[in-house]
Amino acid sequence: MPGGPLMIKFLVMGTLLLGFLALLVNIMPTGRQNPRSRRMLGTVRSPIALVVALVGHDTDDENGAEMKAVPNDARDGKVRKTEEEWKAELTEQQYQVTRCSGTERPFTGKYWSHHQDGTYTCVGCGQELFSSDTKYDSGSGWPSYYKPVDADAVDEIKDISYGVVRTEIVCSKCEAHLGHVFPDGPRPTGQRFCINSASLDFVKARQEKPTEEATTCGG
Repeated sequence: MPGGPLMIKFLVMGTLLLGFLALLVNIMPTGRQNPRSRRMLGTVRSPIALVVALVGHDTDDENGAEMKAVPNDARDGKVRKTEEEWKAELTEQQYQVTRCSGTERPFTGKYWSHHQDGTYTCVGCGQELFSSDTKYDSGSGWPSYYKPVDADAVDEIKDISYGVVRTEIVCSKCEAHLGHVFPDGPRPTGQRFCINSASLDFVKARQEKPTEEATTCGG
C-alpha cells in the first residue's frame, strides 16, 4: 500500500509522543498538598485532554506568580500559610496539634477545666469556634462542647488513623486540626466536640456596666 511504511512511522511516533505527554502529566505537581488538605486533579485519559492539561498547567503556573502577590485569604476567605510561617507564629505544641493532627495529653490543656464566659477561637486564624454556653464537663480531660457557634465554623473529615473510623474536626477557615466529634454528647445535639486546648484561644465576654438608675431631686 503506497505510503504504508510512512504511515506506520507516524503512528509509532504519535503513540510515543502521547505516552511521553501522559508521563509528564502524571509527574507534574497538580495541586496543593498539606497535612490538612489534599486536592489532586483527576487522571487525564484522552489524547486531546492531555494536550489541554499541559497547556492549562502552564497557564496556571504563569498566573501563579501573579496570584502569590494577592493575600491568601483575599480570594475565598481561607487562610493559607507556609509551614515555616505556621512554625514561626505558633508554639511547638500548637503547631504539632493544629498542623500535624497531634493530640495533647488529657487533663493537661489550659481549657479543659475552664469556666469563664466567652468565646473559644481558633489559635491559627482567630475564627470563632465555640461558646462557653455550650461547654460542659465530659470527663474526658479535653474541652468539650455540644455544638460550634456556627455549623460553617468547622469542617468534618473522615479519619481512619489507628484503625478506627472517627470524624475529625478542623477549622473551616485555616484547616487547623481541632479534635474529633463523637455521638455521645448531651442534649440538644447529642454530640461531643472533643477539642484540644492547644488549638484554641479564648476571648472573655464583655461585662455590661450596671445601668445607673435616674434620680430626681425632691422639691
